[in-house]
This record gives sequence, structure tokens and C-alpha cells, in this order.
Amino acid sequence: MSSTQPKIGILCVGNVLLLDEGFGPRIAQELKERYEFPDNVEVLDSGTMGMALLADLKRLDIVLMVDAVDNTGETPGTVVTFLPEEITPYQAFHGAHDTRFIDVLQAAALLGYEIDAHCLGVQILNMHPPKHIIGLTEPVEASVPFALECILGFLKRYGVQPIPKTVQN
Repeated sequence: MSSTQPKIGILCVGNVLLLDEGFGPRIAQELKERYEFPDNVEVLDSGTMGMALLADLKRLDIVLMVDAVDNTGETPGTVVTFLPEEITPYQAFHGAHDTRFIDVLQAAALLGYEIDAHCLGVQILNMHPPKHIIGLTEPVEASVPFALECILGFLKRYGVQPIPKTVQN
């Protein structure tokens, strides 16, 4: 980490066209609409995961990756937190992504980036609709407020207190 305030990234990944796979982008939208963040915090809608994330990771010290997850053993809509290395090589946590977050972090380490990485996900109900559908299933949509609280709690651990935006009618 740098000697000044650490650069913190909330990397929200997913594909909005695949129902619950759009959880990450939905969270990014909510965070950007509801809060002002200090200069050392970035909220990024990072699309689907891939090595392109390295450009973002290069400038960050701490990362919270937000994504839809599967095979957690939890009921749909359950918010889970984990470390990237807790995903075994054979678990399919990112069904719509070609690259796992740990793979991106390992590539970042090879480039000399030191990143304190964490993950927050929601157990999906469906991210394989027969056609493109924008929106979340009911249990995943219901998890959005709690996921936002978890993210704010994560930021608080690092001394970050986002300022709620005032709602204008």
C-alpha cells in the first residue's frame, strides 16, 4: 500500500443481459447514484471479468470484487463474502466469465502489483436465461440493500465514510 491513503476499488463485474449475472453492475449503479466517494475510492462497473481488469488493478491497493456467484450451497439471494483464494480451481463461481478473479490477481502479482483483495457475491437463482433479460430475479433483487450495507461496512474498515447524495424530486 502507498504511504498516503490507500486507493480502494469496488470492482463490480457481470453481464446485465443475463438476469442475476447483472448483480455487479446493479450494485455499481446503486453506489454511484446514492453516494459521493472520496478521491481515493473508485466504483467501477467492470463488465465481465477478464485480464482487462489489470489496468484498474495497477492503480489500486485494496479491491472489493462484487459479483454474482453460484454453487455456494446457500439459498438464492444470500450475500456471501470470501477471499479470492478460497475459490478452488474447479468451482464454477463465475459461469459467465472466462477468467476467475484469482487468475487476474495472480497475473497482477507477476506484474508487481500488491493488492489486498476481497470478494462479495450473491447466490444467484438464474443467470442462464433462454434469451437476454435485463433485471434481477426477486431473491437477488431483494439482496441489494444488504449488499450495499456490507460494502459500506467494508469501506468503513478502511476509514471511508461515503456521503449520501440528496435525492431531488
